[in-house]
Amino acid sequence: MDFAYSARCEELRNELLGFMNSHVYPAEVVYDEQVAGLANRYDAPPIVDELKREARSRGLWNLFLPHSDWGAGLTNADYAPLAEIMGRSVDIAPEATNCAAPDTGNMEVLVDFGTPEQQERWLVPLLEGEIRSCFSMTEPAVASSDPRNLETEIVREGDEYVITGTKWWSTGANGGTAKIAILMGVTDPHADPRKRYSMVLVPLDADGVTIKRSVPVFGYHERGGHAEIEYDHVRVPASNVISAEGDGYMIAQARLGPGRIHHCMRSIGMAERAFDLMVQRAKSRTAFGGALSQQGVIQDWIAEARWRIEQARLLVLKTAWLLDTIGNRAARTEISAIKVVAPRTAEWVIDKAIQVHGGMGVSDDVPLARMWSLARSMRIFDGPDEVHNMVVARRALRD
Repeated sequence: MDFAYSARCEELRNELLGFMNSHVYPAEVVYDEQVAGLANRYDAPPIVDELKREARSRGLWNLFLPHSDWGAGLTNADYAPLAEIMGRSVDIAPEATNCAAPDTGNMEVLVDFGTPEQQERWLVPLLEGEIRSCFSMTEPAVASSDPRNLETEIVREGDEYVITGTKWWSTGANGGTAKIAILMGVTDPHADPRKRYSMVLVPLDADGVTIKRSVPVFGYHERGGHAEIEYDHVRVPASNVISAEGDGYMIAQARLGPGRIHHCMRSIGMAERAFDLMVQRAKSRTAFGGALSQQGVIQDWIAEARWRIEQARLLVLKTAWLLDTIGNRAARTEISAIKVVAPRTAEWVIDKAIQVHGGMGVSDDVPLARMWSLARSMRIFDGPDEVHNMVVARRALRD
C-alpha cells in the first residue's frame, strides 16, 4: 500500500481545501440563517445553489463516482481523503459537491444496476443535482439491523408491483426536491433470505405514498429530514424493479461497501474539525491562573485525540485500498471494522472538544454538539456496532 496520495487526488485536495476556506466555512452562518427563514425547514437554502455552481466551476462535482462515464472516475483510495475534507462541514460541503448521502449510494445503484430507461429518468437529474432521493429500507416495527425481519411487501400483479408497508429513516424525503425512493421489500417470503428481497424505484408523488413526519436526531432536524413513509398499496410499473426480482440483498451489499468508506472518512473530517477547535480553545482560554493548554489533563486529551484520529484514518484508507484491489466482499471484515472505529473515534474526540469548550461546547455557537449527534447516530445507522463486531469476530473465529 502506497501511503502517498496520487497526483490527481492531491490536485483535487488542494482545490477542495481552497473551496472550503473561501466559500464553505464562510457560508455556515448564512446557511443557518437562511434555513431559519424557510417555509419548509428541510428544503435547501439559497446558499446551497450558489455553492453548487462554484463547486462545478472548480471541477468538484460527483467526485464519489468511480465510473468515468458518469462521475470523476476516482478510486476509493483517491476519493477517501476528499470525503474527509467534506466532513469538516458535513451539512454543507457534501451537498455542495453533489456528494451527499443517500444520493451517492442511490446513484451508484443506478449506475451499476439500473436500466438505460431508469438511468435517463432518475440518474441523470440526480447527477445534475436537480433532484434528490431517499433510500427506504429500515422499518419501525422490526429490528432492521437483521434484514430478514423486513415486512414491507412488494407483490407482482400483472405489469405492476403493489407495495405495502411503513419505512422510516428514509433520509432526504422531506425536502421539496426529493422525487424518488429506492425501496427494499419482500417479493418472495419463502425464498432463501438472500433472494427474498427486491429493490424498486418508487416516485414520491405516487398514489399511496404518505410522508408522515420527519424524525429528529437528538433534537436536530437535518437537511432533507429523516422521513417516516407509509406505502399504502402503491402501484409502480414492473419495469421499476432494479436489476431483477430477488436481487435486493445483493444490491444492498454492493451499495453499502463504498458508502461506509464515505461515512467513515467524513467522520474523521468531523474529528479533525473538533480537534482544531479544541486546540484553539485550549490555547486561548485561561482558568486557574493559566491557559487550559497548560493543564496536564487537557494535554492528554489532545495527544490521545491526535493518535486516535491517525489510527482511524490509516484503517479507513487501508480499507479503501482493499476495495480497489480485492473488492467489497473480500474486504468485508475491514469494512465492518472501520464502521465501528471511525464513529467511535469521532465521538470521543468531539466529546473532549466539547468539554474543553465548557458551556459553549453544548451550544450551537460552535458545530460540536451537532457533530457529536451525528457521530453517535453513526454507531447505529448502516448497521450498529454490535453487528459489525459480530462480522469481525466470526471471521477471526473461522480463520
